[in-house]
Amino acid sequence: MKIEHIISELLPLFIMAFALGLDAFSVSLGMGMITLKQRQIFYIGIIIGIFHIIMPFIGIMLGRFLSEQFGSITTIVGSILLMGLGFHIVYSSMSHDDEYRSVPAGGSLLLFAFSVSMDSFSVGLSLGIYGARTFVTILIFGVVSMMLTWIGLLIGRRVQSILGTYGEVLGGIILVGFGIKLLFSV
Repeated sequence: MKIEHIISELLPLFIMAFALGLDAFSVSLGMGMITLKQRQIFYIGIIIGIFHIIMPFIGIMLGRFLSEQFGSITTIVGSILLMGLGFHIVYSSMSHDDEYRSVPAGGSLLLFAFSVSMDSFSVGLSLGIYGARTFVTILIFGVVSMMLTWIGLLIGRRVQSILGTYGEVLGGIILVGFGIKLLFSV
């Protein structure tokens, strides 16, 4: 396998993982403004990373099934889903100023991780329709989201929460761009 082929396959996945992880990063910035122990930061990042592996995996499996059943129409649906998700993220980040500011633990941490990884399910659905490599994709999504969560929590201690809104907008715009790219590859 040539290095150019590997880069052309992995680079879009890393960019998409970054876009998806910006949601967790943005919320973590706000959450990082409260006093957190290093152990709490580590645990929160791990849980969010795990959810960013589980949710796209479920989406990819469902997307592959739909692709096998309905053919190329599912690629169009997948691209529209990505664009819709991106527009929704941009819209919701501009219409809400309230940041999540309490430290999640136990069940609330699981609910928090689930909520910031829902977009990964939708993207996984689109990637399953498109035929992405499952293991590599979900591993990249999980690791990047975990790292961005840790970075967000650590930076949140020192930075104002306004950056969180811009991070979500950027993530939404990137997802719209990938939806358009997928649509034109049909």
